[in-house]
Amino acid sequence: MTKSHLVVLKKSYLEAILAGRKTIESRFTKNRCQPFGQVAQGDKLFLKISSGPVCATAAVSNVRSFDDITAEKLNSIRKQYNFHICGSDTYWQSKADCRYGLLLWLTDVKTIKPVRINKKDWRGWVVLSEKENFGLDR
Repeated sequence: MTKSHLVVLKKSYLEAILAGRKTIESRFTKNRCQPFGQVAQGDKLFLKISSGPVCATAAVSNVRSFDDITAEKLNSIRKQYNFHICGSDTYWQSKADCRYGLLLWLTDVKTIKPVRINKKDWRGWVVLSEKENFGLDR
């Protein structure tokens, strides 16, 4: 069963996705948390600008997850995938102490009429449910 997800992105990353330059969304965390283990091929993503509206959708065509990331493994991920992730040096430096990673290949990216939602917390990723869907058509 496919799921829907709300993905909060910095404006520059969303613009790179819409331009077709960024084809992999990455999430690295210190602890095992959303979306780790909760996103699969075929899932739908609602892409939201940080402090802004939901303005695009995408589908997940492939998922790769990493456990127990070391500095060497993070560097290897960077070398292999950064052309598609579009992460700056600052981005990768900020991930140095992360132990879990998730790479999501994006497909079927489409802009939509901007939708303002009532999301007041700091979560950068929300697995949508009937109870918590922010009024988005899933």
